[in-house]
Amino acid sequence: MSSNNSHRNGGSISRPMKNDNNNNTNYYNSNNSKSSSSSSASSFKSKAQQSTSVTSTLRRSSTGGSSRDNSAVSGRVRVAVRLRPRNEEEMLADADFADCVELQPELKRLKLRKNNWDSDTYEFDEVLTEFASQKRVYEVVAKPVVESVLDGYNGTFMAYGQTGTGKTYTIGRLGEEDTANRGMMLRAMEDILAEVSPENDLVSVSYLQLYMETIQDLLNPANDNISIVEDPKTGDVSLPGATVVEIRDHKSFVELLQLGEAHRFAANTKLNTESSRSHAILMVNIKRSVKGGSSALSSENGNITLTGKTSKAPIVRKSKLVIVDLAGSERIDKSGSEGHTLEEAKSINLSLSALGKCINALAENSSHVPVRDSKLTRLLKDSFGGTARTSLIITVGPSPRHRGETSSTIMFGQRAMKVENMLKIKEEFDYKSLSRRLDIQLDKLMAEHERQQKVFQDEIERVTSEAQKRVVEVQRNYADALEKEKLKYEKDYMESVKKLEEQRATKQEKHGHQKLNSESPIVSASGDVAEMRKRLQNETLLRKAAEVEIDNLNNQLIHQKNAEDAGNAELLKLRKMLEDEIRQKAKLEEEIAVLQSQLLQISFEADETRRNLDRGLNGKVPSSLDSLIPQVKHQQCTDSGDGEKASMAKLFEQVGLHRILSLLEAEDADVRIHAVKVVANLAAEELNQEKIVEAGGLTSLLTLLRSSNDETIHRVAAGAIANLAMNETNQELIMSQGGISLLSLTAANAEDPQTLRMVAGAIANLCGNEKLQTKLRAQGGIKALLGMIRCRHPDVLAQVARGIANFAKCESRASTQGTKGGRSLLIEDGALTWMVQNANNEASPIRRHIELALCHLAQHEANAKEMISGGALWELVRISRDCSRDDIRTLAHRTLKFSPSFQAELKRLRIDYG
Repeated sequence: MSSNNSHRNGGSISRPMKNDNNNNTNYYNSNNSKSSSSSSASSFKSKAQQSTSVTSTLRRSSTGGSSRDNSAVSGRVRVAVRLRPRNEEEMLADADFADCVELQPELKRLKLRKNNWDSDTYEFDEVLTEFASQKRVYEVVAKPVVESVLDGYNGTFMAYGQTGTGKTYTIGRLGEEDTANRGMMLRAMEDILAEVSPENDLVSVSYLQLYMETIQDLLNPANDNISIVEDPKTGDVSLPGATVVEIRDHKSFVELLQLGEAHRFAANTKLNTESSRSHAILMVNIKRSVKGGSSALSSENGNITLTGKTSKAPIVRKSKLVIVDLAGSERIDKSGSEGHTLEEAKSINLSLSALGKCINALAENSSHVPVRDSKLTRLLKDSFGGTARTSLIITVGPSPRHRGETSSTIMFGQRAMKVENMLKIKEEFDYKSLSRRLDIQLDKLMAEHERQQKVFQDEIERVTSEAQKRVVEVQRNYADALEKEKLKYEKDYMESVKKLEEQRATKQEKHGHQKLNSESPIVSASGDVAEMRKRLQNETLLRKAAEVEIDNLNNQLIHQKNAEDAGNAELLKLRKMLEDEIRQKAKLEEEIAVLQSQLLQISFEADETRRNLDRGLNGKVPSSLDSLIPQVKHQQCTDSGDGEKASMAKLFEQVGLHRILSLLEAEDADVRIHAVKVVANLAAEELNQEKIVEAGGLTSLLTLLRSSNDETIHRVAAGAIANLAMNETNQELIMSQGGISLLSLTAANAEDPQTLRMVAGAIANLCGNEKLQTKLRAQGGIKALLGMIRCRHPDVLAQVARGIANFAKCESRASTQGTKGGRSLLIEDGALTWMVQNANNEASPIRRHIELALCHLAQHEANAKEMISGGALWELVRISRDCSRDDIRTLAHRTLKFSPSFQAELKRLRIDYG
């Protein structure tokens, strides 16, 4: 068994690493070092904020904007060096030789010995000794980058060095045994999740590996050939085919890392017992709302005027953190690589060589940088010479035997320190939030407009009614006054006439006596004339008074008519205002419609479409789909003239899950195939699984397995059931609806390896539920798994081995708790022979699962006899000595040590196993 104990293997080290809280005399634990580290981080943060505030215009564009602008801030690549302590092999082999590396951390210098009397000196941004804790390494190398990413800049930190010098230990250590050993990946995500707001911000990750110039998805192994897409306008590099998972808490992130590490390629070499054979790349995308940030949109960027005010769109900052664990550089003669491992080493060295050439060209300000020589350099285009804040940690070993590799690593770091990046903040308008806010504002304006219109109409009716009442009252008063005056004048006239007649008669009587009264005729006539004049004057005065009264009444009538005209003018003015309000409302609705159309178009252009609609709708579309397709096709024609298709999420929202599930029963075979693909794609998202089960999707998928004879439908439906079977509640539903019998029948009739892999994956997930073990075995689940061994495809065998391991683990737990007795159901169904034959399989996933299953079976003493007779004892001994995983090796060792049956057999064979 190899004694190489690298950082990644987590083995014992002769010079132990110091605890994070250990108050020793190391320079990085002193108060001065802590204050310098924190001041450095705070200084960078303040500079970043300063540069943001000083910059007059930032890049604010929903499509990414220009690739260069005046907001760029210069930032050199920072390089730190970390020394790995001697391992057990080096302590024995190099006991008589001094280390080739001497560190001067207080001066940030490293000396590389040429011989006993000569050495070369190099300076770095940070020099970390073999006693530096993981926390210290993170704070020096990665924390400033994480703080920049939280401020809106892109960032990268990565590890480079020879195989076995501790890159994976520094970057990706999970710290399962000791939390103080957590690597920079976990610590960076802890800081990010502590700063972001779950309500307003979004954090998502993708985990990939670059293996032999092929980009593979560690979160979805089936996605094994992801292409790189480069934006022709901005030059930004993206991977639209990669799985993107939204992160809400630290636990889910740790589970994703464990899943990804299980799929990463590793091999045993002379330099490292578990050497990474691929470059691991973790991409963390952060979308944060700018607090208090709301910039007015200029007319050039789409000015939207509502009721005299300018709408302001909220600003979001998008940043990306790239964490890279490079595979180790190695010399073939020292690593002992051969066969396929040799080809892997060649690919690793070629990609690292291409990266070195790019850094050389950037350091020398060359006019040509060979970015396209390797996919690794294309992925890191933004990290070296781009817009990201980059930190590099180079790891070296102390052994003088590897001085050449150590020198090469140091020179790589020295050249990287000369690379200058231009840091930029990417800000975009949050048009979706603006749309929601404008919709609310529009509803409020329409409600207020309707209320004001109602009040206005009520006021018009009140003014009109009062004016009419006043006109009628004035007319009535005027008519009454005229009638009274007329009657009065007529009466006075009649009385005057009567008096005159009486006076005439009196005069005639007196005239007859004129002769008798001849002495007084002149006096009588004079008196009559005076009296007549007086009466005439009175009549004249009364007539003038009547005329004055009539003039007053006419003036009042004129004033009343003027008041009525003013009321009519006010009414016309109010009606005009109402018409203006109606026209403004119509204009407002047109502007909102245009805005919504623009927002929908921008949303389609900005969202990365993982799957497009034509995957399920190409070709012949029968009449049963006519009710679902028009709205989607109309939206495509309206929003995207170049034929860009709506995303699967858009189809989910517009068409509806129930209508999609109804197509699973369509008569046309093509329609059923397209529909089951859509359901399978939706089932891959955990958020959709509960909705699919509630809508009857699980029942429909099982019905398809039972009724359809199409191999494609069987494969896709089994894959969807496998995704749904990851939930414990769904597992019980699958069992209760006869899912195991249907999956077993499908496996018996299928020949396609991919179909068998999906079926085996579904059964393997069900094997992990200890409540269902008896029923699963009774319905033929174990025999179905063993029956799929006939395929001999590595992926199928890996799923079979995983199912057996899950079943054995549940049996082991049940026997420990005392809820199960007797020998294993796996042994009764004949699985032991195959397990022993493949316990040392070349494929790592198959071997690891079978090793774990054998260890769990050996936990129960009732299985010992069959395992000894079946040859499993020898495999357990091999596992306890040579297994690459510490936990499995420890479990096998403990089982052999404490099992009476195994100890007796080992003594009988004279094998000393203490």
